[in-house]
Amino acid sequence: MKLILAIVQDKDSNRLSNKFIDGNIRATKLSTTGGFLKEGNTTFIVGIEEKRVNEVLDIIRETCQAREQYMTPPISLDLTMDTQMPYPIEVQVGGATVFVMPIEQFHQF
Repeated sequence: MKLILAIVQDKDSNRLSNKFIDGNIRATKLSTTGGFLKEGNTTFIVGIEEKRVNEVLDIIRETCQAREQYMTPPISLDLTMDTQMPYPIEVQVGGATVFVMPIEQFHQF
């Protein structure tokens, strides 16, 4: 048995949830917040048999695509620095960060 933690962008979460349902994959969905862009993410917790791990990873890979997005860096309030307005910069968002971990015991009560 394996535990899969998949952190995906909110834009991909509903589609991924529907793919899990279609594939008869049980997942717990948690709302989380990213640290870099401070935008909403969704973390899926999936307990799955070892033989189905690649199936789950393939679904995540196909559903959660990286994309480019513009963000404006925060304005510095340091008076000693140049006071120019920051320009938006392009960053890559989306995709998925996935952890696969072994499970020593599984109990369902």
